[in-house]
Amino acid sequence: MPSFNSHTLLQALHQDVSALLNETHTRFRAVSETILLQQPAPGSWSVAQCLDHLNGYGRYYIPRLREAIAEGEQRQLEARPVFRSSWLGNYFTNLMKPEADGSLRGKMKTPKDHRPAPQPDAKAVIAEFVSQQEQLQELLTRARNVDIRRLKVPISLTRFIRLSAGDTFRFLIAHEQRHILQAVRALLVVTGKSPTAVSVQSLSGNAR
Repeated sequence: MPSFNSHTLLQALHQDVSALLNETHTRFRAVSETILLQQPAPGSWSVAQCLDHLNGYGRYYIPRLREAIAEGEQRQLEARPVFRSSWLGNYFTNLMKPEADGSLRGKMKTPKDHRPAPQPDAKAVIAEFVSQQEQLQELLTRARNVDIRRLKVPISLTRFIRLSAGDTFRFLIAHEQRHILQAVRALLVVTGKSPTAVSVQSLSGNAR
């Protein structure tokens, strides 16, 4: 399984979240609610639905990452220079993360409790997403001082499977990149522009 310099990994993930915030501010915040709620095709998610879906995961994972990091701080579990991903954590991350050209690794069935509302409050959804990304940035900064491999977070599908905090960050941010890319393409379609040239380059640096 891959190994990473812990500090470099967390810094890169912080940059990924900054890129997601930049996309949200520059592409979505100035757009009308009508556009944000318009589906690019029957059965396809609108911009607001993509972000509403991500917010549901953020409501689950961000508090648990906060608990894990607080535990590491309390127990003085000092950061290690190298982070080693688990087989499962790396699998989940690679499954979610878009390819460099923006292509996705197939469609996935969304769990029932993470399906977006048909007509969410678009502006409220964007505001919550921005708040969650700012919280993620704060947690990534704090995570530099603790052992992100030893601290564990239960996944949302079952509490019996736990990923390291490091893999949870990797998976969660890859999942966000996947659906922000989907949201950008939805926006381009409903505004009459071609989505084919959109890639993941604006959403991240190097693959992790």
